[in-house]
Amino acid sequence: MTQGPDPDYDWLFSRTRAAGQVRSAGPARALLDRLGAPDTQFRSLRVVGTNGKGSTCAMLEAGLLAAGVRAGRFTSPHLHHFEERIRLLGEELDPARTRDFVRWAQQEAPDAAFFDLALALAAQTFAQSGVELAVMEAGVGGQSDATHALANVDAVLLTNVGLDHTAALGGTVAEIATDKARAARPGVPLLTTASGEALEVVAATAQELGAPLHTPASHPELFALPRPPALPGEHQRQNAALALAALRLLGYDDGLEAALDASWPGRLERIACQGRTVLLDGAHNPAAAQALAASLSRVDVLLFGSFARKDTAQTLAPLLPLAPQRVFTAPGEAATSPLDLAAGWGGEGFADPQRALERALALTPPGGTLLVAGSLYLVGLARTWALARSGPPASP
Repeated sequence: MTQGPDPDYDWLFSRTRAAGQVRSAGPARALLDRLGAPDTQFRSLRVVGTNGKGSTCAMLEAGLLAAGVRAGRFTSPHLHHFEERIRLLGEELDPARTRDFVRWAQQEAPDAAFFDLALALAAQTFAQSGVELAVMEAGVGGQSDATHALANVDAVLLTNVGLDHTAALGGTVAEIATDKARAARPGVPLLTTASGEALEVVAATAQELGAPLHTPASHPELFALPRPPALPGEHQRQNAALALAALRLLGYDDGLEAALDASWPGRLERIACQGRTVLLDGAHNPAAAQALAASLSRVDVLLFGSFARKDTAQTLAPLLPLAPQRVFTAPGEAATSPLDLAAGWGGEGFADPQRALERALALTPPGGTLLVAGSLYLVGLARTWALARSGPPASP
């Protein structure tokens, strides 16, 4: 994530929720109400889950726009700049709106958390711009997430459940599934492609809350894929099936083809760079890393960085067999030590991502592939770096 120094953005990014702070939708609801409850002026599709939320949101947005809907989209995190998080009719937010909102918040909501502020700005923008239906991605969890404050939710989509954000949501799949499933609302359709133990929890929760449950087993016609999505990777079929199910359920069948053609940067994205291929994927937890590894057979070099709060060892494990050479780096503050990773798993470690990228590309043979994974922050940095050096790949 490569937003440059700027007083307005520095203040906004400084509002990161304090570690250990109890998560709830209450502060977000209070902030929305202070703005006049803009979320009551449009309808929402709420997307929750451990992985695949962003891809699903991108497909939903593309489908809605193609169906003629005045659509907005709220996602996180961003790769390069804040305005990627809030899209209006397929276009990123005007930075002038961000600055105006930040200056309001500095006076009227100085203690609000970053995610709550971003959500409030999105809701205000959508209401002021006549958005009919907004695709809203949860940050962490379901019931405990700020997006649980949203009014007028037409459907809740739950992609899957895996072990991530365990400090906030619980240390087992069942605990995490319970929080995510409780994003459901009475009478509001709940669609999911979760499976196994997680699905059992979701089904029980949906019944308790009175939310009509739709799964590939119960409603196969909704989740049917006419063809694979443009986004690469077997796991994207699941995300596409979920997006198409929601579009069909809500009557937006005209958007199905556009949804399947949607793109989402930093997810198995290939960039030609100095005669090599730089493959970028934001896999930052064990389930995402397993899905990434299942989509690849071999790469020449792995560049990996992770934050200490993540399950670094379990995330790294599926990726190690892919690459004979490894370079480790720190995607930001509070990162797992790259020198410790290099000592423990074999390879080289560089605290500076720029140096790590240069070394990793140098180790990649002409025509070869460098895989960058472990953190979306790192992917954002690597994407900017690779695009600045992009060129035709060497012949295999």
